[in-house]
Amino acid sequence: MRIRALAALLLPLALLATACGGASSASSAGATDGTGDVVLGVGDQKGGYEAILRASGELDGLDYRIKWSTFSSGPPLLEAVQAEAVDIGGVGNTPPVFAAGSGSRITVVGATHGSSAGEAIVVPKGSPLTSPKQLRGRSVAVAQGSSAHYQLIASLKRAGLGIDDVKLKYLQPADALAAFSRGRVDAWAIWDPYTSQVLRSTGARVLTTGEGVVNGLGFQVASPAALKDPGKSRAIGDLLLRLKRAQAWVFKHPEEWAKVWAEETGLPYEVALDSVERSHGTRVSVAVDPAAVASEQRIADTFADLGLVPRRFDFADFVDTRFNRDLPPSTTAPRSYGKATS
Repeated sequence: MRIRALAALLLPLALLATACGGASSASSAGATDGTGDVVLGVGDQKGGYEAILRASGELDGLDYRIKWSTFSSGPPLLEAVQAEAVDIGGVGNTPPVFAAGSGSRITVVGATHGSSAGEAIVVPKGSPLTSPKQLRGRSVAVAQGSSAHYQLIASLKRAGLGIDDVKLKYLQPADALAAFSRGRVDAWAIWDPYTSQVLRSTGARVLTTGEGVVNGLGFQVASPAALKDPGKSRAIGDLLLRLKRAQAWVFKHPEEWAKVWAEETGLPYEVALDSVERSHGTRVSVAVDPAAVASEQRIADTFADLGLVPRRFDFADFVDTRFNRDLPPSTTAPRSYGKATS
């Protein structure tokens, strides 16, 4: 019963998985009021851009309209960008690598940097494991091609291990939770808000986090066709500025945002607040600068070496820096709430 209840809690979170793979579909979410003739198609995820912009008041005073489309994860959102079904959308640090590696027509135009404390490898309550080095020969659940996948690889490397030193179980979050709760895997590599939920719901313990091993970046990715359209390009620039201000609002109003986020996603309020304070509320808009590009290139090369990306490529070829002005470097420290959650 407990496992079924936990799995049910994870169902609404499937719509938040910005980095996970798997098939999904988009659903039109209508248009945001605006007075102009330009209509900007924005790919979103449940509790994502539309919610944060509306809660912060940043959807007021638009001189263009936004047509929202909702996706369950980053990869299908980028498929829609490639197909020009949407003009722009936000994803984690790994989906652009897989899209670019497959030759998709996408362009990274904006970035955010935040804490990687929510990128974690967790072990069950009572587990004898106390160090990533002890994962040798152990089974680890992870969503293939996700940011957690890369975090697992990087964390193992730091511990002197390779990916072949563990028994990988490629599972999406709901299936991974069932396996984790029943003791069928020894550890689970996951990201927030799943991290915050499993810690509260099962008494799991963090073995290690992504801090210091992954880049903590997220990206706004646009269609090249939209960027060639003067009206849409101007709207994209305005949207990026509004997102910058909205993220600053979240940091100043974590409890208010957690309440909105919980209502939007079905998360328990305490889990939403944990996730805001651990990772989601720490984000700041940054430039897509050479440091960010180099960091993504390392991810791309890692997955190419593992044969998970079909070709080697230059990530810089998929970046447009026109919106970098007045943004801090990508290495800017994430905002911190001054306390740790567990």
